[in-house]
Amino acid sequence: MRTENNTTQQQIIKAGYQLIANKGFSSVGLSLILATANVPKGSFYHYFKSKEQFGEALIQDFFTQYHQQIEGLIQQSEFTGLERTMRYWQLWLEACDPGESVDCLPDTAQAQRCLVVKLAAEVADLSESMRVALEQGTQKTIAYIADLITQGIEDGSICQLNAQQAAQSLYQMWLGASLLHKLHRNPTQMQKNIDITRSILENNRLQSRTAATYKDS
Repeated sequence: MRTENNTTQQQIIKAGYQLIANKGFSSVGLSLILATANVPKGSFYHYFKSKEQFGEALIQDFFTQYHQQIEGLIQQSEFTGLERTMRYWQLWLEACDPGESVDCLPDTAQAQRCLVVKLAAEVADLSESMRVALEQGTQKTIAYIADLITQGIEDGSICQLNAQQAAQSLYQMWLGASLLHKLHRNPTQMQKNIDITRSILENNRLQSRTAATYKDS
């Protein structure tokens, strides 16, 4: 019975991804979620205590899948730390571009492409439990980014910097750019973020190399 319940819960969560990513949390009713999930109407509270708990579970499920994919990226030892780190940001860029497909996010990435961006502003003041789920998920994401940067520092492909601080700053920059992208529908700034990010990660290393060249000459 527990397995059946878990399967149905996942079915409801999966149906909720596309609806909420497109319309927002408050605008999507339970009846629509259940109809999309092909779950009998009125049975929602058998699987979730409230819509708020459903939202919390949806966020946690999203981050679980998302972090598994980042772990896979971290383990791609055939690439340098810089290459893996930049691959992460490139996938972020593609995830915010409706014209791109994403191969390093969950199967429903098209619906989830900006789920954090979509929900952060909407639910932060609406639900404390959902806000905490978003906060915990994003902090863990930043920790994974810091791991990628640390790998680059260790293999020499990324300049010497504070990996945690760099990860925090870059994540905030990309999150802000994603919010503006939703307003302006202009991919130019998002593309600029790739160049800015690479410059930040390579800057000191390039400066050191330039200084050494002048010294040798």
